[in-house]
Amino acid sequence: MMKRFLPALLFALILVIPAFAETEAEFEARLVEATDSSTPTVVHIWASWCHNCIVEFQDGGWPDFIKENPEIKFIFISTWGSDKDDVGLLGRHGITTKDLPNLEIWRHPNQSSREGQRAESLLGVRFTWMPTTWVVRDTRMRYAINYGEVRFDMLQQMIKDSHSGQW
Repeated sequence: MMKRFLPALLFALILVIPAFAETEAEFEARLVEATDSSTPTVVHIWASWCHNCIVEFQDGGWPDFIKENPEIKFIFISTWGSDKDDVGLLGRHGITTKDLPNLEIWRHPNQSSREGQRAESLLGVRFTWMPTTWVVRDTRMRYAINYGEVRFDMLQQMIKDSHSGQW
């Protein structure tokens, strides 16, 4: 009986799981909701194959910066990769939601790496280089670092400036 049940169950899961896949529009709506706060949120778009992204993880980089800013929400959005590679790479560098409670790890619904098919924009803003880091407050982008590795002293200043009522 089990021999017949298991294949039927697997077939049913194959049919059902795609129905739960998040669309890009739903993903973006969730991101808008997550950044709807008077406290800045850092959105970091990265990929597991990206050398510059990996460099940022080394020598404390992101893990230390996230720990030093417990009042700030950090959302890491992986693109163009695989869940297994992403989770493994982040874990090896101490970037986990268990260790960093102010961190959320998301996967863009379009993980294609094929030219012309891959995700190249989010919320109407193009990102064509990895990594890309944004500081968002009240759903509005305050700062964007769109061309490579972030300098954490600059990012700290951007967060500080985003707290002010100047916007």
